[in-house]
Amino acid sequence: MNSLSDEHGGPDAFGAVPHDFSSNGNGCGPCPIALKALRAADASRYPDPRSTRLRARLASFHGVDPARIVIAASASEFIYRITAAVAQGGGRCVALPAHSYGDYARAARGWSLDIVREPSEWSVVDLAWSCDPSSPLGQTPTGLPVLLDAMEARGAPVVVDFAYAPLRLAGNPALTEAERDRVWQLWTPNKALGCTGIRAAYGIAPKAGAHRLRERVEALAPSWPLGAHGAALLDCWTQADTQAWLIQSRHTLTAWKTVQRELLRDATDWRLLSSDANFFCVEPHIPLTPLLARLRAAGVNLRDCSSFGLPGHLRMAVLPPASLQALLSAI
Repeated sequence: MNSLSDEHGGPDAFGAVPHDFSSNGNGCGPCPIALKALRAADASRYPDPRSTRLRARLASFHGVDPARIVIAASASEFIYRITAAVAQGGGRCVALPAHSYGDYARAARGWSLDIVREPSEWSVVDLAWSCDPSSPLGQTPTGLPVLLDAMEARGAPVVVDFAYAPLRLAGNPALTEAERDRVWQLWTPNKALGCTGIRAAYGIAPKAGAHRLRERVEALAPSWPLGAHGAALLDCWTQADTQAWLIQSRHTLTAWKTVQRELLRDATDWRLLSSDANFFCVEPHIPLTPLLARLRAAGVNLRDCSSFGLPGHLRMAVLPPASLQALLSAI
């Protein structure tokens, strides 16, 4: 039996459902440009193990030095790898947000690192995590610049997970462009492109002061972090037509989100939490286990937020009108 921190959105042991609100992939996807790139990927050959051209493309896309790009098999693989690098460098404590993706904590526990969540405990932290927009709430994290200043004073790295930044529908990022250069950035385009089945990600090291940690992170990488399809997805991510599709999808998602929240308010007495992203949390005020079972039987999945430290709440993605109608009918 998996622990709560092992839970994920998406298909379960019984397979996929027609209307999956539990996963945060782009509801407008999959991106047709990405699908074309994936179909054209040459799976008969190994990709370049150093990802030389891909690093250059990603670096140009972000306007950074290619030496700062760290290729990863997935966001979770990067989370575990940089945690291992910090632990091997003598780290003993990790700071996490109050509510966060379970793999941050699982990686820390795997290396017997202490976990703190209160600013009063930052003085002992060797690695700090944040996510912008946050998960499961989809909100801009408060206090991130203060955390960054505190960690820099200790010489400790801050990693900001930007998994949902391309799917921000409102609000502003927590960090300025100059502040981003001071943190480790983690990017996973598969969510924004609606291709979550392709596991590929990359990190961007800080502009200065991260040479030793970057070397340890690179040394811990497998020979081929990416397969041909992961490399194709990341390459496609940097292209202008892909980004144009993403911009249009955000307009569509914004319209769907407005309707989804309005109809849920009309049809239920659930409390709807605010969110800047393509997902939001609700508090149904009723037992979740029978509700989720009934929805699952009707082909609808929502995400129990207990694994995020938010019991009694559900997270739901913004999906097309047909899926919304299925959800309302099941409720």
